[in-house]
Amino acid sequence: MNMPTIGAGTFRLQNQQAIDSVVNALDLGYRHIDTAQIYGNEAEVGLALAHSGIARGEVFVTTKIWTEHLSGEALIPSLEESLRKLRLDTVDLTLVHWPSPGAAVSVAESMRALMTARERGLTRAIGISNFTIPLMREAIDAVGAQHIATNQVELHPYLQNRAVAAFAREHGIHVTAYMPLAYGKAIDDPVIRAIADRVQATPAQVTLAWLLGKGYAVIPSSTRRANLESNLAAHRVRLDADDIAAIDALERGERLVSPDFAPAWD
Repeated sequence: MNMPTIGAGTFRLQNQQAIDSVVNALDLGYRHIDTAQIYGNEAEVGLALAHSGIARGEVFVTTKIWTEHLSGEALIPSLEESLRKLRLDTVDLTLVHWPSPGAAVSVAESMRALMTARERGLTRAIGISNFTIPLMREAIDAVGAQHIATNQVELHPYLQNRAVAAFAREHGIHVTAYMPLAYGKAIDDPVIRAIADRVQATPAQVTLAWLLGKGYAVIPSSTRRANLESNLAAHRVRLDADDIAAIDALERGERLVSPDFAPAWD
């Protein structure tokens, strides 16, 4: 199953809020749900999936391995625990959430463990998240670019991650944009709002359409059903070359997610 280009993210969603968001997303037609071990909501996502009535083969589910579980001996047991919480026999995509802090575990060790997990049927595809170009090179050296389904990175109008995206494209690695609306900042941007007024769309739809037009997948999250429904319609928005250039010009290197254990960014 190919990864749908618009997914429902679950970052920061907890307890009933997480369940409701995923239930609403699935009901509206989302078929790509993104979670992670560190989000602490895999069980809630699993509950929502179980009660959705949607056939397992119709929903693409992504989870991510936390930094504590990146070693060869820890990764697979941690993924098995994620599967128990998700109530699934297999996930569609498993990512290394962040490169190991201080390179305590090598990229090669984690990627090979992911390959073993795939061979065992625990995940259908593997990938990476928050990987810089040097780290992508290490991952490619370990398992081959053809086995890396995506690099999920922060990507929005104010941080366009052009070098990483270009390197990924050059090696046939898909890019998934997280934080695509820049914590909602893009929605209030006057440039984006002007385009939205002209094309009769919402600022969120315009921002997501801009990302989709570059070939990225997007995983916005929302607790509001109306926003989830609106975001899903972004693929119908058509931007012209001037619109795209205007949003391209908003780049300012504004990174919103950079924990103290983050890699040295490109």
